[in-house]
Amino acid sequence: MLFHGKFLPWVRRAGLWLFVPALAVVAWGELTPHPPEVATHFWDKSEHFTAYFGLALLATLAWGLRRSVVLVLLGVILLGGSLEILQSLTGRDAEWLDELANSLGAVTGTALACAYLAIPRRRD
Repeated sequence: MLFHGKFLPWVRRAGLWLFVPALAVVAWGELTPHPPEVATHFWDKSEHFTAYFGLALLATLAWGLRRSVVLVLLGVILLGGSLEILQSLTGRDAEWLDELANSLGAVTGTALACAYLAIPRRRD
């Protein structure tokens, strides 16, 4: 059974172990002076949304519901804002709409992880 109680520790461990490489990829993507060109303005925002959705999902799965999930959400949102500001030091432009996409992705990823973590599990 997919939602069996014994599966949850593995999901949480995976969230923890995958968060660090995901963070490195997102930071590189945000701070590289010459990122790969994207075809449209919309696609750029969807990349921001997806990146922070994944970071927040992994961080929330690793953190769990026992502690304040709001801290995880705020941390991911602040990370996005900080990286947007640091972009100006690499010759790129920081955009408010990028931070909005980052924040919406973080909220959605946190909400999905919380929904998964809140599913009742059978105790053996």
